[in-house]
Amino acid sequence: MTRSRFNFKWVPAGFGRRLVGRIRPVTAIYSALGAGLILSATVAFPPAPVTATLKTTKAAHASEAVRKPETKNVRPVSTAPGRTATVPHEQLDALTGVIARKYRVSRQATREYLRQAWREANRHGIDPMLLIAVMAVESSFNPVAESHAGAVGLMQVIPRFHTDKFSADHESALQPDTNIRIGAKVLQEYIHRGGGLIPGLQLYNGASNDESNAYANKVLGEKARLLAALKVVISRA
Repeated sequence: MTRSRFNFKWVPAGFGRRLVGRIRPVTAIYSALGAGLILSATVAFPPAPVTATLKTTKAAHASEAVRKPETKNVRPVSTAPGRTATVPHEQLDALTGVIARKYRVSRQATREYLRQAWREANRHGIDPMLLIAVMAVESSFNPVAESHAGAVGLMQVIPRFHTDKFSADHESALQPDTNIRIGAKVLQEYIHRGGGLIPGLQLYNGASNDESNAYANKVLGEKARLLAALKVVISRA
């Protein structure tokens, strides 16, 4: 008899070998069954490739980017009275170049005049290009222009006729921003008083009795020329 490790008892010498011989086949059977189950699960549910996971993640990020587009500094243009807007950069640059070349004035100064004109035109419900055309006809974009009748500045405002439109005593009609603001307000009032664009322009010029509407036709013609030149410049850009 030999000592075996079954419950710390003495057993016959051949018993242990017979027991091991029986246990090993059973263990092999269970091992084979376990391996078969793992193989079946692997075939039925193959693991997702790493590349597919990466592609899925990138696709999710791309769709998220589509849902949340990048916000750009876009400046809206409005012609509704009481609302302000600035001229779009592309149009501002092109129009500045057109006017600076035609009237031989500073590009930097012209750019600021156009910004102000655009804001005031939108604030008072006027076509910005109409206000710019009036400025062109009245002063050729000379901020210190003065007529024999006392009209001064870019819009040729006569201060003594429009004292109610100055917001402070220290304001001067020769200040470009003040001049454009008052000129836009006067033009708005005259268009309303005259009952239309043509009569309003004639009132602005003090020529309401001119049946030929020469001043109004001059302003509208200048507006058409500026728009045509602007279109050409933008198309070449």
